[in-house]
Amino acid sequence: MLAKIALFSFRKRWLVLLVWVALLSGITYWSRTAGSAFSTNFKLPSSDSQAALDLLQTRFPARSGATGDLVFKADAGIQDRAVRAAVESIISRIQQVSHVTSVVSPYSQEGTTQVSPNGHIARVVIQFDQNNEDIQKNTATLNAIKNIVGGEKTSGIQFELGGQLFAGQPNIGATEIIGIVAAIIILLVAFGSVLAMGLPIITALFGIGIGAAAVTLLGHVISLPDFTIELASMIGIGVGIDYALFIVTRYRQGLAERLSPEQATINAINTAGRSVIFAGFTVVISLLGMVLMNITFIQGLGIGAATVVAVTMLASITLLPAVLGFVGNRIDRLRLPGMGRGSAKQEEQGIWYRWGKVLEHHALAAFLIGLALIAVLAFPALSIRLGSSDASSRPTSDTTRRAYDLEAEGFGAGSNGPLLLAARIGGQADLEVLKKVRQAVQADDNVALATSAVPNQDFSAAIIQVIPKTSPQEEGTVDLIVRLREKILPAATEGSDVQVHIGGLTASFEDITKVLSDRLPLFIGTVLALSFILITIVFRSILIPLKAVLLNLLSIGAAYGVLVTVFQRGFGESLLGLGSTGPIESFVPMMLFAILFGLSMDYEVFLLSRIKEEYDRTGDNNLAIVQGLTRTARVITAAAAIMITVFGSFILGDQRVIKEFGFGLSVAVLIDASIVRLILVPATMELLGRANWWFPKWLNWLPEVHVDAGGLEVREQDN
Repeated sequence: MLAKIALFSFRKRWLVLLVWVALLSGITYWSRTAGSAFSTNFKLPSSDSQAALDLLQTRFPARSGATGDLVFKADAGIQDRAVRAAVESIISRIQQVSHVTSVVSPYSQEGTTQVSPNGHIARVVIQFDQNNEDIQKNTATLNAIKNIVGGEKTSGIQFELGGQLFAGQPNIGATEIIGIVAAIIILLVAFGSVLAMGLPIITALFGIGIGAAAVTLLGHVISLPDFTIELASMIGIGVGIDYALFIVTRYRQGLAERLSPEQATINAINTAGRSVIFAGFTVVISLLGMVLMNITFIQGLGIGAATVVAVTMLASITLLPAVLGFVGNRIDRLRLPGMGRGSAKQEEQGIWYRWGKVLEHHALAAFLIGLALIAVLAFPALSIRLGSSDASSRPTSDTTRRAYDLEAEGFGAGSNGPLLLAARIGGQADLEVLKKVRQAVQADDNVALATSAVPNQDFSAAIIQVIPKTSPQEEGTVDLIVRLREKILPAATEGSDVQVHIGGLTASFEDITKVLSDRLPLFIGTVLALSFILITIVFRSILIPLKAVLLNLLSIGAAYGVLVTVFQRGFGESLLGLGSTGPIESFVPMMLFAILFGLSMDYEVFLLSRIKEEYDRTGDNNLAIVQGLTRTARVITAAAAIMITVFGSFILGDQRVIKEFGFGLSVAVLIDASIVRLILVPATMELLGRANWWFPKWLNWLPEVHVDAGGLEVREQDN
C-alpha cells in the first residue's frame, strides 16, 4: 500500500501538491473566519467540587456563574475622594457590560471584607451569568471589561484584573520561529544541502499549518484549553521534521545506490515510511487514549495534539514524495562545503563505529554506568507532587499576575484561591448548623477567614467562603481541603440533614489532580503493555520488547525527575524565567508519557530494525549491533537534536505549563537518544547475545509485521 501511495504521489505530484495547498488555504481561511473558541472545562462528574457547582446552578444560580476580580491599590488610600470616584466610575461602566449580573463594590456593606487591613488595597468582585467555559468564549464581554479598566489612567491608582478569565493569551509565534531556525541549522549540518534541508521544513510547516487550523475549528465543538495550539504546534514541528528527516535520508541513500528518483522515493516510503507510520500511529493512539480519562479539557488536549500528529504523518507519506518528484536528482544541489558528506567506508571508520566496538568489549561497564545515570536523574521523581500552579507562575507582564501580587500583599496569599462551601439546607432553621460549620472551619490553623453563611431566597441552599492562609498551589491548601472533607465538615453537620460540598477553582483542580493521580498508573501500564505486544510482533522476540518497555520506563522516569528538580524544587528556575516554584501540572506526566512513548518507539524501531536486518544477514549478534548502531546513530542524533531544540525553544514561552512541556520533552528526548539508545540498548543487547532473538514456538501464530522493508526489492513501475 505504501509503495502505491508513493508511486501515485510521485507521478501525480502536481495534483498532490495542489490538493495540499488548497487544503492549507481553505482550512486556514475557515478557521480565521470562524475565530477561536478556546475554553477550559473542568467538569468532573461524581466529584465533590462538581456537586457544589451543580447545587449552585440549580438552587443558587446567581452565584453559580464565573467570577473575576478587579484589584486596585491606591497610594492615598481607597477612601480618598478622587480614588473612590474613579473606582465607582469603573464599576458603573462594568455593570453595563453584557453577562455581568452584579459587581460587588468594596464601598458596599456586602464588600466590607474586600478592603485590606491597611486600607490601600481593595478588590471588586465581578459576577457573570455564565460559567467559565462560556464566558471565555464570549470575548466581547471580556474585552469590554479589559478596555474599561485599561482606559482608566487616574494618577496614584494601580488597576489589575484577576482570575483565570483575564489571563493573557499565549504568544507562540516567537518560540515557533526559534525552533524552526534551529532545525534548519541542524538539517544543514546533517545534509549539507540547502535543498535537502528544505524538504523536512516544508513538510512540517504544511502539517502544523493545517493541524493548527483544524484544532482551532475543533475548539467550537469540544472544550480545548487556550494553550492547545501551542502544545500541538510544538509536537507537530518536532515530529514533522523528524519523520521527513528519516524519509529524506533513505531517499538520498537510494540515489547513492544508483536508484532512479522514482525508485528511491518508493524505497524511502516503503522503508522509512513504515517506521513513520508505526511511530505516528503509536503517538496518535496514546494521545487518544487520554479521552478515556473522562475529563473534558484532558480529552481536548489529547484530541488536539493527536490531530496535528496525524496530519504531519499524512504529509510525510503523501506530500513529501510529491515534492521529491520535483526535486529528483537535484536534492544535493546548493551544497555547503564540508557538510553532510560521508561514505559507508568512512562510517565504518567513524566515531559511531568505534563507539560500537567499545560497547562490544565493555558492555557490562557501559550498562552499569548508563543505569546509574538514569537512576540519579529519576530519583527526584519519587517526590513528585501533582497539582495546578496559580497566577504567581505567570510573567509580571500579565495583569492576572500583578493582581495576584496585589491580593497577596493586601489580603494574604490564600485570597487568590478561596474555597466555596455550598450547603444543601432544608430551611431557615439549618442556618444554625451552618454557624457551627463556620466556627469549626474558622478554628482550623490554616484558615484566614470563613464568612457567614449567605442563603438563597427559599433557604434551600447557602454558601460560605473560606480563605486559606496558604496560596492555591501550596500543599497546605490541599491538606486543608482534605481535612474539611474528611473531618471538619462531617463532624460539624453530624446529626443534621445539611450537606456541604467544597467548590471553586482550587477545589476543582485538586479533584482533577486526584483523579489523574489515581488513573495514571493504569494509563502507563496500558501503554507499556501495548508497546510490548507491538514490538513482540515486529521483532519476533521476547527479550527485546521487555528490554524496550523497561528502558522506556526508566528514560521517562528520568525526565520526570529532572522536571521535579527544576519546576518543583526550583533548581535553575531563574534561568527558565519561572515566576515561582510549584507542583507539576497534574496532566503533564500523562501527556509527556503519551508523546514520549511514540517518539521513543520511533528511535527504538529505527535502531532495532537495522540491527535485526544485519543479524538476519550475518547471524552474528555482536556484528549486527555494531553495524546497526553505526548506520543509525548519525540520523538518530540529528533527529534528536532537532527535537531537543524545537521542544527547548518553547521554554521561552510565557506560560508555565508550556515551559513544563517544552523542558520535559527536550530533556526526555536527550536522555532517550543518548543514554538509552546509544548506551543502554546496545550494551544490553551485547550482554544478552543470541538470547535477544529467542522466540517461543507457541507464539508463531502471531502475525508477522515488517516495520522496515529494507529487504524488499524495488522495481521501476510501468507508466
